[in-house]
Amino acid sequence: MISNKWHLRYNAPVFACLAIILMLLAVPTGFEGNLVFQESDIRAARVLSSDESMVIDTGLVRSGEQRCQLEILGGAFRGRIVEGRNLLNGSLEQDKLFSAGDKALVRINYQNGEILSVSMIDHYRAPWELLLAAMFILLLILFAGRTGLRAVLSFFLTVLMIWKVLVPLYLKGWDPVWVGLAVTLTLTVLIIALVYGFDRRCIAAVSGSFMGILVACVMGSMFTGFFEIHGAVMSYSESLLYAGYQHLNLTRIFMASIFIGASGAIMDLSVDITSAVCEVVEKKPGLGWREAVRSGMNVGRAAMGTMTTTLLFAYSGGYVALLMVFMAQGTPLSNILNYRYVAAELLHTVAGSFGLVTVAPFTALCAGVFLTSRHGLWNKKQESE
Repeated sequence: MISNKWHLRYNAPVFACLAIILMLLAVPTGFEGNLVFQESDIRAARVLSSDESMVIDTGLVRSGEQRCQLEILGGAFRGRIVEGRNLLNGSLEQDKLFSAGDKALVRINYQNGEILSVSMIDHYRAPWELLLAAMFILLLILFAGRTGLRAVLSFFLTVLMIWKVLVPLYLKGWDPVWVGLAVTLTLTVLIIALVYGFDRRCIAAVSGSFMGILVACVMGSMFTGFFEIHGAVMSYSESLLYAGYQHLNLTRIFMASIFIGASGAIMDLSVDITSAVCEVVEKKPGLGWREAVRSGMNVGRAAMGTMTTTLLFAYSGGYVALLMVFMAQGTPLSNILNYRYVAAELLHTVAGSFGLVTVAPFTALCAGVFLTSRHGLWNKKQESE
């Protein structure tokens, strides 16, 4: 009976996550009928030839227009040979050039079944992205087995929660911080439950994780005001205001991004500490809660040294070019620290690290209390019976 109960608790999160994933797949975001894409069709097209006679090449950047002969590969206009236009704005970051044999993502503007114009959006990368994802999933399953399948499930759940819940509610004007906390807590419970099942280890790890996330939330919200950072520091965020979403509070969205970005590392550390305390208590069942907490703290101290630098690498990895610009121009350190985009990244890193540092004692305390209580520790011997 005990074994059956344990299996039920262990497998219940899988069924819960599958049910939520299916529900999210069926629920619309509410933004599918966006006016930008009415009377147009976005499809893949093969580049048959290209004409660069109207491209102005200044050596470093290009401007003007590239024209390509395209074969549309899908939709109502499949097989049509059309001319596509690729506008160049003189930006290496945004511009792209196509050559014969490339696949492009194109927008087909039409009216009454007739093509009016075809604009080339970007290279068509979806097949390679799907291949990369499939290789990752296969590798994960080969090395981790059923645990790998649970990890894949948590990955899809997180993607759908962000795309189907978090982003639409942000666009509808819901408070970003409260929505972020709700989504993060839900994901924390489900992801950790996929690791442990619904038992006291799950309760301990979730409790520690969410207290660490709350600390990151409070620190991020406070110091966003102290640093006087506007949410428009986030890439592409200002475009939302000009697209009819002036009601959005970009600064609150930025605050929420701080603890959401750190939540993965916080969960990781919380699970590590909970597993360590569980193992210690299992090997020594008579261990008191104070000794268990002390053992969890020792594990947390060892892990914190690397986990905080994990956030630093994660956030600073994309800013190497910016750091090179600062050095190449001889920018003084006082100037660098006062630029708002630098201050924003420092806030992301340090506020997230606050959550990481505090999650260790919180989780150690919760694990020590929950796993050493009279009926708290799940018993592997009973599970195997």
